[in-house]
Amino acid sequence: MKNFALIGAAGYIAPRHMQAIQATHNDLVAVLDPNDSVGIIDSYFPNADFFTEFERFDRHIDKLHRGNHDKRVSYVSICSPNYLHDSHMRFALRAGADAICEKPLVLNPWNIDGLLEIEQATGKKINTILQLRVHPAIVALREKVQSEKRNTKHEVDLAYITSRGHWYLQSWKGDIKKSGGIATNIGVHFFDMLHFIFGNLQNNVVHYTSDTRAAGYLEYENARVRWFLSVDVQDVPATQLQAGQRTYRSITIDGQEIEFSGGFTDLHVRSYEEILAGRGFGLEANRTAIETVASIRHAKPTGMQGDHHPFLNHLMV
Repeated sequence: MKNFALIGAAGYIAPRHMQAIQATHNDLVAVLDPNDSVGIIDSYFPNADFFTEFERFDRHIDKLHRGNHDKRVSYVSICSPNYLHDSHMRFALRAGADAICEKPLVLNPWNIDGLLEIEQATGKKINTILQLRVHPAIVALREKVQSEKRNTKHEVDLAYITSRGHWYLQSWKGDIKKSGGIATNIGVHFFDMLHFIFGNLQNNVVHYTSDTRAAGYLEYENARVRWFLSVDVQDVPATQLQAGQRTYRSITIDGQEIEFSGGFTDLHVRSYEEILAGRGFGLEANRTAIETVASIRHAKPTGMQGDHHPFLNHLMV
C-alpha cells in the first residue's frame, strides 16, 4: 500500500483520482484545497488530513517524510487549476514523492524542460493522466492505423461541445492566463489522442477562436483533421439539443463515426494501475499536445480559409 497526497479536491476531476487511489488499494493521507467544500473526501478516505493553506500542507508532508517510513507520501496527485500544475509538480518532486498530474500537464512547452531538470535532480518521476491512450477503442484504432499501408492520409473531423453555464467564464477556466484557453482546457486530451493515433504533427492552422469556441486544421503523418471545440450550448446540433443533450462528441474517420463513448468510467483507475506498474506516461509524452495548444493560443485566426470544420459555417456567415 502506497500513501498518496492530493492537491485540488474541490474540482470536477478530483473524485476520479480518489476512486483510482481506492481501487488500487492505496491510501490518501493528506489533501490540500483552499476551498473547504470537499465533503466528497468522506466517500473515499474519511481519515485523510485536510488543509486549506499550502504552508501547513507543506509542513505536514515534510513531517511525514522525515518520520516513520510507513507514513511517507509516495505520490502526490495534482488536480489543481491548470496554471498551478507546474508549481505543484515541482513541490511533489522536491518533497520526495512522484507526481501524478491531470491534463494539461503545463501551459507552455518550455515548462517541460524545467521539469525534466528537476526530475533528474531529485530522482523522482512525473506521471500524467493521458486517459484516452489507455481506452481500448483508441488503442485498437492506433494499432489499425499503424499496421495499414496506404498512399493517402485519413480525413478526420472532430467536434466536441461540452456546455458550461455562466459560471465558466467567471472562474479561472475563463481566464486564458490560468486555463490556457478553450483549446487547452477542454481539447488537450483530444489533441494528444490525435498525435497518439496518427503520428507527428506537421501543420497547425487556427480558423477561429473566442472565449467559448475554437476551430482549426491539423495535419499529422497519417491524417488531415478539421476540429471544432465549444462550451456554448447553442453549438449542440438541434436534434441532440431538442432531446435534452448538452454535450456532443463526434469523431469521424473517412466519413465513418468512431464510437468510444463507453469505457470512460474506469480510465483513471487504468491510468493509476499503469503508473503503479512503472508504465506511466512521462513528460515527453505530453510535448506534442502542449506544443499544439500553445501554438493555437498564440496563433492569428485565418477565418474560413482552407479546410475548416463545417460547424464554423453558422458562426462566420
